[in-house]
Amino acid sequence: MKHLKLFIVLLFVGLSLLQVKQAKAQCAMCTATVDANSKSNENKTNGLNNGILFLLAAPYLAVAVGGYIWYKKYRRKDVELNMRNEKIHLN
Repeated sequence: MKHLKLFIVLLFVGLSLLQVKQAKAQCAMCTATVDANSKSNENKTNGLNNGILFLLAAPYLAVAVGGYIWYKKYRRKDVELNMRNEKIHLN
């Protein structure tokens, strides 16, 4: 049964990788504006690029804040280790 599940998952992943289509990165108006401004050497393209970087950084920042809160909340502070003073023989 495990082999059948593994085969189905691998088949699904393999078929998903074969169906890759190129996606448009921007809407039609944004693409036209960027193309026109980049050819005329205006600085509007820098603003668009900065906006894209800002939107890209937001999820990483949210995950980092969530991880920090989780670390602070669930970290054990008063842990006492009761270990014996004997040497451990592995033979």
